[in-house]
Amino acid sequence: MPQSKHTFIDLFSGCGGLSLGFELAGYKSTLAIDNWQDALDTYKHNNPGSRTLCADLSKIDPYKIKAEYAIDKVSVIIGGPPCQGFSIAGKRIIDDERNKLYKSFVAFVRCFMPDAFVMENVPNILSIGNGVVKESILSDFRELGYNVSYKILLASDYGVPQNRRRAVFVGLRNGTYTFPEPYAQPPVTTEAALSDLPEYSIPDGGNYISAPNSEYQRYIRRGSSKLYNHQATIHTERTAQIIAMVPDGGNYKDLPQELQDTRKVHIAWTRLNSKKPSITIDTGHNHHFHYRYNRVPTTRESARLQSFPDSFVFLGGKTSQLKQVGNAVPPLMAMEIAKKLKEQI
Repeated sequence: MPQSKHTFIDLFSGCGGLSLGFELAGYKSTLAIDNWQDALDTYKHNNPGSRTLCADLSKIDPYKIKAEYAIDKVSVIIGGPPCQGFSIAGKRIIDDERNKLYKSFVAFVRCFMPDAFVMENVPNILSIGNGVVKESILSDFRELGYNVSYKILLASDYGVPQNRRRAVFVGLRNGTYTFPEPYAQPPVTTEAALSDLPEYSIPDGGNYISAPNSEYQRYIRRGSSKLYNHQATIHTERTAQIIAMVPDGGNYKDLPQELQDTRKVHIAWTRLNSKKPSITIDTGHNHHFHYRYNRVPTTRESARLQSFPDSFVFLGGKTSQLKQVGNAVPPLMAMEIAKKLKEQI
């Protein structure tokens, strides 16, 4: 591929869902930073020429990173700093341990002054403290000279077979960002994403057992001749019996009364609906089950629901793999954000 003129740094990169979306849109990774080595091992495996750094972003100096990695200019800084523990006072985020990760994102933008930044997070970041956090974010970046747009995006609007909602902030030094229009109507269903994958495990590097039978499956299998990360969980006989009582798209309310409280969370015993996009993929808590098989989704099935191509291989143990997938930004949604941004920088 020709050298891309658009480059990015990915902060809190995880295994690289946001990065992959930007790469699919023609950008090139300059550096990915995260504090979890498992996720970076996966990132590096799927991006052999990329540079990664395992570090606590609240404890590193972006100016030292700039010098050590000889990064003179970068087009975009992307990432999703954890913001669950925001500490606020009055109408601002205050200087507090809980805010250091978000503040480190701001510090990197201040240091590199990219053409743009893209920051994604949970939807309720817009409403925390009656909007205090949102206003603080807007203020921090406006002080650096960025015009900031924000919106809650639904992944299934952009070809992802999952109803995952994310808040996205995009800042431009010149101009105002316009978010991509939804296009995936009707949305891709869980069945269209998964129906070619078998109930049983396939050893890593094993063959597909059937041809793709949907447009999405043909897309997701491009460039992949072998199957990886499809190791099925073997549940206890009792658990499998309870799952079997829940119909396609059903949940704990479909169980006999005496079984409804066997798990103390409201999402328990939820079976995916084959005719709709998936509910939000979690990090492997074993509460969501395949629409047809009496087991939780495999890593590959979860990755499909996140829109990772089958050629993207996850490293680490199965628990780690599921956490990597669940924490990721859906690449197809990220690609649409990146493509739209490319028109404007």
